[in-house]
Amino acid sequence: MYSEQVLQHFQRPHNVGEIESADGLGRATGGARCPEDLVYIWIRVIDGRIVEIKHKTRGCPVAIAASSITTDMALGKTLEEAAGITEEAVAAALGDLPERKLDSIAAPAALRAAIADYESKRK
Repeated sequence: MYSEQVLQHFQRPHNVGEIESADGLGRATGGARCPEDLVYIWIRVIDGRIVEIKHKTRGCPVAIAASSITTDMALGKTLEEAAGITEEAVAAALGDLPERKLDSIAAPAALRAAIADYESKRK
């Protein structure tokens, strides 16, 4: 039912945990079909780049896999590059997903919220 990528990231998710004294924290829930999915993302930023990123995700295998791969995609990127990671890009990186599970991809929204939190603290 799920692609090999989804299964790998679900069974052994990357970057799980919290960052103490993080520079930014974001939260997002799944879409209309998956409102019970919940993602928190913490970021540490140095010189405009994400140098550390962690997530905690509660939800289905797709939600967890999406959070894992989103954090992999964002690590080392500039804030602008990371903010450009879309739900569609994450879905493509995960491979074939059932249409009804696309609402479980909440990590890019949580990442954008973490970046917004970081930027609001700098003002």
